[in-house]
Amino acid sequence: MSSETKSEGVYPPNHMQISLRTARRLMLAAQGLNHPPTQAATKNDVIDTIRRMGMLQIDTIHVVARSPYLVLWSRLGDYDPHWLDELLTEKAIFEYWSHAACFLPIEDYPLYRRLMLDGRTRWNESPTWLAENATVAEQVIEHIRAHGETRSADFKRTDLASPHSYAKAGGQKGGWWNWKAEKIALEVLFHRGDLMIARRHNFQRIYDLRERVLPNWKDGDAPPYAEVQRALTLKAIRALGIATIKWLADYFYTPVREMPEVVQKLIDDGEIVPVEVKGWEPAYIHRDAFNQIDALTKHKPTLTTLLSPFDPLINNRQRARTVFNFEYQIECYTPAAKRRYGYFTLPILHRGKLIGRLDPKARRSDRIFDVKSIHLEPGVKITDQVIIDLSTAIQACADWHNTPKVLVRKSNPTQLSKQLQEAFLA
Repeated sequence: MSSETKSEGVYPPNHMQISLRTARRLMLAAQGLNHPPTQAATKNDVIDTIRRMGMLQIDTIHVVARSPYLVLWSRLGDYDPHWLDELLTEKAIFEYWSHAACFLPIEDYPLYRRLMLDGRTRWNESPTWLAENATVAEQVIEHIRAHGETRSADFKRTDLASPHSYAKAGGQKGGWWNWKAEKIALEVLFHRGDLMIARRHNFQRIYDLRERVLPNWKDGDAPPYAEVQRALTLKAIRALGIATIKWLADYFYTPVREMPEVVQKLIDDGEIVPVEVKGWEPAYIHRDAFNQIDALTKHKPTLTTLLSPFDPLINNRQRARTVFNFEYQIECYTPAAKRRYGYFTLPILHRGKLIGRLDPKARRSDRIFDVKSIHLEPGVKITDQVIIDLSTAIQACADWHNTPKVLVRKSNPTQLSKQLQEAFLA
């Protein structure tokens, strides 16, 4: 049962009632997580998948593949991770803050440029920092203008930034993660939109002037904010398949206070349809999904895969509880002694349900995919199908990491590790 209350929105007189199973299948279909791919992935599949999700969250932890690469693998299977880097260099995608730091389809740049121009970015301290550190910012801009694409490592630490700004921005002396002044300037100028990420090398950001990355862009082409609200809400509901107002706001981190009015306008325009799921707040689906609801939900999901902690299917923990009855917390920020499941556990999606999690490490030098622990949810039965599907998914992930030998150290239930290890040797 959802912990949300039915306080935000009311059901219309002739609203549609759907089951939790149907709601789950709508979300899985929208996210591309209902069935395995039927053919080998291409670079076009990578950009199509990012467009389908609307965003691809970036995270740097790499005990296994970094999150953006893993999110794509969960949907595409074996693919070349370099394709993502190439798409950034080719300007098919760009980086900016959306649901945290994200890769975004380049056609959505006008939406985010409006947010930059209106000062609706996430770093509220940026204008203050720039005002107090105008000399540093100008030096950084002049360096890039003269020398071209630039990394943070190209600057030596000078500590030219205002200590007051460091404290305000980071919450402590030496804040902003103790970044040097030029690194802060790069990030602030990036958030303001003066700089863009031209490409990455070894996953390190390389900055350049916006006018070099997008030479044909004109700020007059940025749409009004009302159009941005509408477009992002429609993208969110398409990506989620079904959503409450809170989930729609969370998907692209748009202000939740604005969402009821935007949603009502979309209902009035026939773009989205209210539906009821027992125990939920009022929910909504896109009219296209509504018109295809039988086709989208009549087939049982067949995909078994591993998910990044930042996968858009589960990055809203309350939504994961409501839709999949799955409690999840990433524990890499938790002291080791207090961790329950492991440092970087990956949720296990099995045929439409989240059935557990595993704590892996890709030991690349040894070519070993080390599963330090695996935990199934209470009540999950260890059937032959579970063993076959789970071992196949883990082996596929291991092969993609070029760590083909899988080692399962421990499990709950305890017999699971032995059964999986036997499946790997079969």
